Amino acid sequence: MTHAATPAIKPTTSKLLIVEDDIIFANTLNRRLTKYGFDCVQVDNNSDALLACHRYTPDYILLDMKLVEENTLSIITPLRKLRPNSRIILLTGFASIATAVDAIKLGADDYLSKPVDSKTLLATLKGSKADVIEVDQLTEQTLSAEQVEWQHIQQVLKVNQGNISATARQLGMHRRTLQRKLQKRPQPV
Repeated sequence: MTHAATPAIKPTTSKLLIVEDDIIFANTLNRRLTKYGFDCVQVDNNSDALLACHRYTPDYILLDMKLVEENTLSIITPLRKLRPNSRIILLTGFASIATAVDAIKLGADDYLSKPVDSKTLLATLKGSKADVIEVDQLTEQTLSAEQVEWQHIQQVLKVNQGNISATARQLGMHRRTLQRKLQKRPQPV
């Protein structure tokens, strides 16, 4: 009597919806969280977020609060209705206590300020210290000062809708200095 081979059972992965309009940051989050067992889907606007939530049925939802022309606070309640058991985390570079309170009242589970390290993000996604996924310290990259500066410049440039002069004024640097910095994207360490 021959027995058919039992098919290998794939470990279950958690589905994560990333709502982020900064494609570079979204791709970084996607790569980082995929390493820790998340199956990620990325969208960059509110209507696609609601559609993806309905179709993809994520276990976790990571929202950037400020998209190009939208604010994701307005979709927290509909997301919560679509996925009452999903964990919703608001992620923003424009943190304030008032916004955090609003997000929680609307149905978000937690609120994080950018930039955020992997260990904090994973702990917040999992929701309790007991569920924290251990982050391999060797694979966790620490950003260099140049990379942190580059990311900050990119955020300010985005807020100023690509206006180099306004960004230079806001950062307190000469326009030509900013242009030189923008031409030299720092490489990962």
